[in-house]
Amino acid sequence: MKRFLTTLSLAGICLLANAQVKFTPPTTPKIPVADTLHGVILTDYYRWLENKDDQKVIEWTKAQHDYGVNYLKSTQKTFQGLRNEIANYIGMDYEGPLNREGKRVFQTVKKKGDKQYKLYTMINGKRILIWDPVSIDSTGNTSTTGISYTYDGEQVAISVQKSGAEINTIYFVDTRTGKILHAPLQNMNDFQWTKDQQHAYVTTRSKEDVDKQLPLKTYYIKIGDPIEKAKQIGTTSDAQNSYYIYDNRYSDVTFYGESDFYSNSLYMRKTGTFDDGKLLYQSKKYNAYPEAIGNKFYIFTNDKAPNFKLMVADKASAEYAKWKTLIPEGSTVMQGYVVTKNGIIIQDKKDIQSRLTLYDLNGKKIKQLTLPELGNVGGISYDREEDSLYVSLNTFTSTSKTFVASPKDFKWRLYFQRQLPIDMNNIVGEIKFYKSKDSTRVPAFIIHRKDIKLDGNNPVLITAYGGFNSGIEPHYYGFYASFLNRGGIVVEAGIRGGNEYGESWHRDGMLAKKQNCFDDFNCCTEWLIKEKYTNPKRVVAIGGSNGGLLMGAIAVQRPDLYKAIVCEVPLLDMLRYHKFLIARYWIPEYGSSEQEEEFRWLLRYSPYHNVRLGVNVPTMLVTAGANDTRVDPMNAKKFVAALQNNPGQASPIILHMDFNSGHGSGQSTEQAIDNWTFIFEFIMNQLEM
Repeated sequence: MKRFLTTLSLAGICLLANAQVKFTPPTTPKIPVADTLHGVILTDYYRWLENKDDQKVIEWTKAQHDYGVNYLKSTQKTFQGLRNEIANYIGMDYEGPLNREGKRVFQTVKKKGDKQYKLYTMINGKRILIWDPVSIDSTGNTSTTGISYTYDGEQVAISVQKSGAEINTIYFVDTRTGKILHAPLQNMNDFQWTKDQQHAYVTTRSKEDVDKQLPLKTYYIKIGDPIEKAKQIGTTSDAQNSYYIYDNRYSDVTFYGESDFYSNSLYMRKTGTFDDGKLLYQSKKYNAYPEAIGNKFYIFTNDKAPNFKLMVADKASAEYAKWKTLIPEGSTVMQGYVVTKNGIIIQDKKDIQSRLTLYDLNGKKIKQLTLPELGNVGGISYDREEDSLYVSLNTFTSTSKTFVASPKDFKWRLYFQRQLPIDMNNIVGEIKFYKSKDSTRVPAFIIHRKDIKLDGNNPVLITAYGGFNSGIEPHYYGFYASFLNRGGIVVEAGIRGGNEYGESWHRDGMLAKKQNCFDDFNCCTEWLIKEKYTNPKRVVAIGGSNGGLLMGAIAVQRPDLYKAIVCEVPLLDMLRYHKFLIARYWIPEYGSSEQEEEFRWLLRYSPYHNVRLGVNVPTMLVTAGANDTRVDPMNAKKFVAALQNNPGQASPIILHMDFNSGHGSGQSTEQAIDNWTFIFEFIMNQLEM
């Protein structure tokens, strides 16, 4: 008993000491800059933080970061075994599925201690190393971002980026020897082999393109030639759009055009030629990207079909007016398809859960396919050369499984499953539904231990994304095992802006309707409290990128619902976000303050512009990547400064910079383990676990 009392006393002393550490971050000067937008005068006190190359900004950023790290070290407890548990997911041995290209076989491998993933080939039963990015950068900060094989698998184009900058260098590698065949192509964004396998379509991206927001250029290049010898074949008039082009392996047509995130123009020409081509389709609202097999075009589109449909056209009369609906839009959301030699397989989802249905080549439904075991269909692919169908199945508590079968008989066999030393035996996942502010029914995943008690006092980590047509799907939650096994509950809300219920669900969470996303998320938290899962003092929210915008919005709109918030690589100044780096791409999703109507709705919710004088927001950990090309770190810096200088802000607002990565990418294995250990220690301390 005496020893027990001593332990309690020591714990109490630690807690008392922590409580007495006052949060006094480095000061941030207020330098007013006034703008008049559409008749509204706006004063921006932290415009000076936008210049990340200015020495004062560099010094301020480092001082803020260092102070935050030291403050948390002095006020937080550590969790025994946490880093090792996270390393079990991120850093343990990984051997990917065998990937067949032509008659060749490849495998991605990362052993414990490796800084990055390596690429091997199988020859005569032996595994031979052909690519390791550490060989070109011993620091481990250069990562592989793309692998593109020739049809026969004898060569591979490998894209790499350094420190998450998303400006690629492309290496051409002999897949038998690992020899680099040509001088690498630098300042690249995209690469695709042409059908003849002797040339490629490449899109360039340099630091100047990013900084000046220049439209990207696409070239036709002979493999082995320098970019100076390439032929420019496409660009766009505005950096918010992209030029695309692709050949078809099983036909002699090339498709190309201009697109934004959600709509496109579509042209066709004979492969290998560079004439003006023929316009097939054009829309500012919908998209259509065909696949050509012989003289048939299969077109997956949301044209007047928010749940998507599959259309078909003949090469000889391929104009939009001649397209025919092969498999119509239904009440469920069509996610994808494959055309086999004898039929068509559609992947669709109902209330978040996916399934497969078989049709004949004329679009007649044959049957719903029986899956090899219970699980959500994560994806399907088809190897026409081998006539093999691959399907991945996901569950909440076991790693993804890939099965393969002939589409003639659908006799499935297990092709691949990764085994991890992670204990999920006592964990269960559920799909629940709740009502949002306007009574919309919203889905959510709730993952927890089997012995959970609904006593209103469980620690909850809630997350969502809600944008860019990217929704939630059942998947393996082993990444959260440390948190879950310590009694935490993980909640992932399928808020509007995603694709949970098709394009209509997405459009209800974008542009003028963005507020629906924030309402959906806050209503999920309120529902969790009402159902006795938790209470506001035991809820931490986390989200990144577009989800970081969500975190900023909930912080200023409903600070009463959350104990703390982790706001990662966020968009927060919604009146100026589009002026930096490649963020013009995001205008179709959010709008632009340059347009008066769009300015009005952006001003209503922009987190940076809605910091309320004298109102305390929850403790926040705001992260940013110094090399981020998607979301400028100025968003995080300005928001942190505004909150820290807000009278009445009592809870700590901490800026955490990753100086060696970008938009969540480009980290070595050790960096990723360290960063996630840091974040989970913050979360678990805030929840008093």
